[in-house]
Amino acid sequence: MHLIEILMNSVHAAATKIYVTFFNSEKNDKIEIIVEDNGKGMDEEKAKSVSDPFVTSRKTRKIGMGLAFLKGLCEMCNGSYTLESGVGIGTMVTANIQKSHIDVPPLGDIGEMSMAVIQANEDIDYKLHYVTDNGEFLFDTEIIKKELDGISLIEPEILLWIKDYINQGIEQVEEEAR
Repeated sequence: MHLIEILMNSVHAAATKIYVTFFNSEKNDKIEIIVEDNGKGMDEEKAKSVSDPFVTSRKTRKIGMGLAFLKGLCEMCNGSYTLESGVGIGTMVTANIQKSHIDVPPLGDIGEMSMAVIQANEDIDYKLHYVTDNGEFLFDTEIIKKELDGISLIEPEILLWIKDYINQGIEQVEEEAR
């Protein structure tokens, strides 16, 4: 849930490119998640304050919990959190946690999360890279769009296929890692 909020921040920041990378390493006992976008970005003062839950640019509610919760999770699970941003350049959030820590929640439905981002704006170039010690899976909307040859990504059948394709790709990479 933390990640979907961060990805929606990228969508609302008018990003045309969103890249999500998961490094899931048994060998290093680490999960690292990197979210990069080319949205409007933030100045240094705003970037320093966004992990405060009472700082948000939203008009619909007065709190922003995605980054605050993610930062808290990283600190609780022997990890780290960084945010780099520049006005007109975009933002990069990096979160690391100790994989074996007792408080690490499951990664959740990454296919569903990806489907929601694509549904929010199908014009965004969305890439998901999932890497383990023994393999990797890459999903790229640019490739899918070429294959679909003009068919919208937000057609219900296409969205469900995307969700299943991503989840199956990640599952296959995880099985190879065992």
